[in-house]
Amino acid sequence: MPLKPTPVRIFTALLLVVLALTACQRKTEHNAELFVFGTIVNISLWGVDETLASEAFADLQHQFQDMHRNWHAWEPGRLTRINQAFANGKPATADARMIDMIRRSQQLETLTGARFNVAIGGLIGLWGFHTSDYPIVGPAPTQESIEAWIKQRPSSHDIRINGLELRSDNPAVQLDFGGIGKGLAVDIAIEYLRSLGINNAIVNAGGDLRAIGRHGNRPWRIAIRQPGGAPVGYIDVADDEAIFTSGNYTRFRQDKQLRYPHILDPRTGWPATDIASVTVIADEGVVADAAATAMVVAGLNSWPEVARALNLQQVAVIDEQGTVFVTPAMTQRVQFDQGVTTVVVDLNSTAKIQSGRTDRAN
Repeated sequence: MPLKPTPVRIFTALLLVVLALTACQRKTEHNAELFVFGTIVNISLWGVDETLASEAFADLQHQFQDMHRNWHAWEPGRLTRINQAFANGKPATADARMIDMIRRSQQLETLTGARFNVAIGGLIGLWGFHTSDYPIVGPAPTQESIEAWIKQRPSSHDIRINGLELRSDNPAVQLDFGGIGKGLAVDIAIEYLRSLGINNAIVNAGGDLRAIGRHGNRPWRIAIRQPGGAPVGYIDVADDEAIFTSGNYTRFRQDKQLRYPHILDPRTGWPATDIASVTVIADEGVVADAAATAMVVAGLNSWPEVARALNLQQVAVIDEQGTVFVTPAMTQRVQFDQGVTTVVVDLNSTAKIQSGRTDRAN
């Protein structure tokens, strides 16, 4: 004879259902680590079942490895074959993603006043920066060799695109996607996750990231770090933002007492030196990545010019002394640690920025 439900039995049954749901909700975050582009890529998904998470991780690993092979500037692959074809005055075939990256690079080269230029692979090779082993020990290239490279004036605008075919009018053009590749890869990953119906995720490529949605009941949170790795503050990432940092403090050439950072100014052929790092918040990883590099090249006095040209309002710049220069919009986003020296920079002013202060231009 079936038991008649009592209030106690009803309450017990409801409690078991609640506990079961709570247990399911606790395990809603899934994480994966991939090693590509010379760094660790961390992918975190929230509110996704394990089967879908596993499918997404497996496919993203394949996509990232494919991009790594095709876009690598010195290991044998599609990009090195294209660069060889350019050097020999011959056409080369790219894929749709590379075509998109070159077109975006051409736009960004124009907007940044040529401070960002993906055609400087020859210069990067001249400095010995086509390597994963840092620091590099040895003298800088000779001034004569740098000037010889500059005279050839390689630019992404020397590349003609016809469907998937590429041809360079300048044999000195050697593509290097080190300043934009991670940005596009992160964008591709986020759009892929969205296509699967995943709306809460973060793709973090060695500190450069794009996030969508939230981390449960709170935003995704990331740190802004000073040279050496210690955090200077934290940012709660809004829904669908890219946050990228370009820095001069981990990869460099060392010659006796002289240190040559790896980020090069395409206009002079020499390393950019007076900025330690730039952090940029943008709608797309591809813009944030290139912008951060271009602002390091622009230097302490001219990075606001790049920010204005790209319509970027949220920027934090750390100089070699550790002072943090921030835009007004960025001050609303960063929770700075105590003891951090900050200078607010109005992007619309004519101030000349100097270490630790701003001086009004006459």
